[in-house]
Amino acid sequence: MQKIIIGSRGSELALWQANFVKERLEEIGCEVEIKIIKTQGDALQHLSFDKLEGKGFFTKELEEELLKKTIDLAVHSHKDLPTESPTGLIIGAVSYREDPSELLLIRADAVDEKQKFSLKKNAVVGTSSSRRKAQLLALRPDVTMEELRGNVPTRVQKLKEKKYDAIMLAAAGVERLELDMEGLHVEKINPKEFIPAPAQGVLALQIREGDKDLFRKLSEVNNIDVQKTIEVERKVLNLFDGGCQLPLGVYCEAEEDNDSGETIYKTWVSKAEAWDKHPRYFYFESKRAEGFAEKIVEKINSQKPASVFISRDSRENDFFSKALTAHGYTVTAKSLIETRRIPLRPMPACDWIFFSSKNAVKHFFAQKPLLGEVKYGAIGKTTADEIRKFGKKADFIGYSTDIKLTGKQLSAVVGSKKVLFPSARGSMRTIQQQLPKLGQAVDMLVYETIKRNDTPVEYADILVFTSPSNVEAFLEKNKIGKEQKIVAMGGATENALSKFKIKANTMPASFDDMGLVQAVFSV
Repeated sequence: MQKIIIGSRGSELALWQANFVKERLEEIGCEVEIKIIKTQGDALQHLSFDKLEGKGFFTKELEEELLKKTIDLAVHSHKDLPTESPTGLIIGAVSYREDPSELLLIRADAVDEKQKFSLKKNAVVGTSSSRRKAQLLALRPDVTMEELRGNVPTRVQKLKEKKYDAIMLAAAGVERLELDMEGLHVEKINPKEFIPAPAQGVLALQIREGDKDLFRKLSEVNNIDVQKTIEVERKVLNLFDGGCQLPLGVYCEAEEDNDSGETIYKTWVSKAEAWDKHPRYFYFESKRAEGFAEKIVEKINSQKPASVFISRDSRENDFFSKALTAHGYTVTAKSLIETRRIPLRPMPACDWIFFSSKNAVKHFFAQKPLLGEVKYGAIGKTTADEIRKFGKKADFIGYSTDIKLTGKQLSAVVGSKKVLFPSARGSMRTIQQQLPKLGQAVDMLVYETIKRNDTPVEYADILVFTSPSNVEAFLEKNKIGKEQKIVAMGGATENALSKFKIKANTMPASFDDMGLVQAVFSV
């Protein structure tokens, strides 16, 4: 086979990517060289993404060179590519997926561990991505967004020069370049909470459609598993007719079902009408990748506002209510139980403290326990955020509603260390049972729940139950109609409903407000 000429942009990251592909191809016996090509996106550094004309402004010139046959292969960040290749060009292969998460890089003097994402109030954050702006403002409406352009090292340097309090970047670029983050706080945000761009972290290897020999060669470096998941993401983008300026995040991962052994495709979506509008959030599952994107888009397009009841009291600056009411939903928040504090007994020696609810956090720290050097675990993001309010940070956060799985993950992290579990009276102890050593889990009662003697709840289209106790209290004075949709917060709540022969329509994918919002929009 003749020498392969790779076309690449001239930035450090683009050249890293081109050299990565060059090395992979050389490993399978190809002779390769790299040719640098300047693109419109590189030339117009003074404009934000949404002011640049059309789509593909980081890729158009590379594609033109491919068609002119001055290069044989173009290496792109897959998220920069338009969803439809020009006539005569195809994606010959995709790479492995680097971490798809977003990074919030924060100057040391702008860090506040008690705030969400460890970012101080009213901070100035740099990004030119409409998707990042919309999602960050939804989660932190106090921040000010400022435009930020340039290659990755240039953006980091602008932060160090104090032009911003923080900036947002894809983790993939920072990790591939191994940049020096000295003096900066790095906050990595879970891609299921802050949804990345479709195909973020993946490289696309674009070739001419007629280059059959090169296509066959590229099959040796193609990552088929990644190809399947990003095809779902990119198809959703395509069906919404979006480019990288659309405030749309899509993240898909394939997971093997523990019971059936089947592959389950799980997809998270965030979609806003503009960068300064509150996004809608969705979560979907399918056993088939084929046709999954079409079902996702159909569901999103058919989604209509509804009335919602959630079995917890309203909160100040409540993300759950804000996200729904921004799109015409009405929300009634009312807990049907209340908690009563149980006085702490003397603190036993422990290495970790694990919290399975916000109530456990509040009732534990409110009693000002005397603590030595310990690490903290949380069942989900909402509980972790509550820990932050007391000046602590969770060293372990569970991101699954499968309690046993969270317990096993915690067990792998803590090893043989002793773990204290502040909990409610009557706790099911599912997490504790996953720890391998006898006596490794130490239980400490910090609160108990009692039912409120309230009047019946007003009718709502969607019922969100946050605990088994709230299910029992609700059903003492209320009935559930066949047309009402039900969201159950976790397996224990789902089991409580099943005891009354009631089936939940869905469960959130995570134990936090984001998971609940995704479930309600998607039900």
